[in-house]
Amino acid sequence: MFLSSLIRFLRRWRRYDASIRELSRLGDRELADIGISRSDIYRVAWDNAQR
Repeated sequence: MFLSSLIRFLRRWRRYDASIRELSRLGDRELADIGISRSDIYRVAWDNAQR
């Protein structure tokens, strides 16, 4: 039980980290084109990681 929860958490964290890195590479114009601002990156990444 504990191990499966830990593995699930690590997978979510990796998705979160990858999303942050990918979105951070985009410019402000590109972020605006997809409907998010630079300050929304962490929230969007967390939402993505929870899926």
